[in-house]
Amino acid sequence: MAQKIEDYGLIGDCEAVALVARDGSIDWLCWPRFDSGACFAALLGRPEKGHWLLSPVEQAKSISRRYRRNTLVLETTIETVDGAVTLVDFMPVREAASHVVRLITGSRGQVAMHTELIIRFDYDSLLPFVSQDDDGTWLAVSGPDMIVLRSPLQLHHEHHRIAGEFTVSAGQVILLILTYGPSHLAPPKRNDPMKALADTEAFWERWSRRFIGPGKLTEPVLRSLVTLKALTYRRTGGIVAAPTTSLPEQLGGSRNWDYRFCWLRDSTFTLLALMNSGYYDEANAWHKWLSRAAAGDPSQAQIMYGLSGEHRLTEWEVPWLAGYEASKPVRIGNAAAEQTQLDIYGEVMDALHHGRRGKLMTDKIGWTLQQEFLQHLETIWKDPDEGIWEVRGGPKQFTYSKIMAWVAFDRAIKAVEHFGLEGPVSRWRAIREKIHKDVCAKGFNSEIGSFVQYYGSSDLDASILLLPLVGFLPPRDPRVHSIIEAIKHHLAVDGLVVRYDTSTKHD
Repeated sequence: MAQKIEDYGLIGDCEAVALVARDGSIDWLCWPRFDSGACFAALLGRPEKGHWLLSPVEQAKSISRRYRRNTLVLETTIETVDGAVTLVDFMPVREAASHVVRLITGSRGQVAMHTELIIRFDYDSLLPFVSQDDDGTWLAVSGPDMIVLRSPLQLHHEHHRIAGEFTVSAGQVILLILTYGPSHLAPPKRNDPMKALADTEAFWERWSRRFIGPGKLTEPVLRSLVTLKALTYRRTGGIVAAPTTSLPEQLGGSRNWDYRFCWLRDSTFTLLALMNSGYYDEANAWHKWLSRAAAGDPSQAQIMYGLSGEHRLTEWEVPWLAGYEASKPVRIGNAAAEQTQLDIYGEVMDALHHGRRGKLMTDKIGWTLQQEFLQHLETIWKDPDEGIWEVRGGPKQFTYSKIMAWVAFDRAIKAVEHFGLEGPVSRWRAIREKIHKDVCAKGFNSEIGSFVQYYGSSDLDASILLLPLVGFLPPRDPRVHSIIEAIKHHLAVDGLVVRYDTSTKHD
């Protein structure tokens, strides 16, 4: 059974990530990309669905973990009755091939260890053919995929797993390297793991030095930024919302979605965080990704795309995986890509507006694309949509969607007024005013003293808290105060704010 989500560490190479449990098991890895079929899917089932375990034979007395400063190099210290070892896990930023490197160092006494490698390609649907070369290299092949294990250990293969036991003494270093490669090519060359470790630490440390931010909060903020960078697909600039699929919103529930794609909304929030911290290269790369992904007829714009701008993200279920904590179904792909969500236009225009303020590189094609977005939005902003939360309950006149449509035209007007770009600003001002009046007249429920989730309802929605932050109303407007009080009263739970609660009955 998978461990608690908070007990997983994340390592990655800006193209794929692996989740490493406290017990030394890598339970989730999709290779060679974030959205590839998982070769380790124990996170959504059991160990036999694919994992790579490195752990002491006897139960550990204590386990402590940390990331090496400002990097994605994960260090786990394991103490047993007989000794102590340190396990270092990382993925070098790839050059020719992608690697997972695991380095075990004995620091005290002797520790009996064991390892188990179970490879199951394509979400446990394909058993690989496993063989061993004369030099001890293990190969696992199925269809187009090949995984190579290089290890100094004496391992054996039986029952579709590679396993073995060994002892680590104080001062001893053992290196294990797992590598992905296309099966029609020769196995990728062996890399120098110690050089790879030094290069990986240097890469993240160089990236982290560009950080501009608050002193006291530097450590947690920078750790979050490193994670966001790890979720940026460096080949295209696309940013995935998460590296996993089907982790449940509620244990045992069915709201289990695939988040390994590039939502425009999520990406713009990520970009704002990166730009506010001094990272504009990622924003430039994403802007170019957007120009490619959304190129063409603006009526075909989607709320999300694949890593390279793919449009078709067909959703299907994997019945043979039990799901995290038995939460089914397990889903691959995301049908929400077919939804209309009006707020994405505002989020994209707002992110690019902040980019212009930070001297983000823009081009004529990029501004033309934004104008085409607005031209399309002008014809559809009055229409119902599926809203920010993708509840799959049918289109409604969602208030937040209308507010963000207002934001889209507001930021376009500011682009003309502040940055000298050209556009039909008089028409945009008229539309902006029309949307504002519409929202204030239909989205505010005077009985509960708040803007509501959709026109004519009495349901609250936490997204309305963004209303003053995007400039729709000034913070001192009494309606803003009443919004905050209503949400504090109805949606705040144990110091946190839930997204919405359609069962809430208001007095």
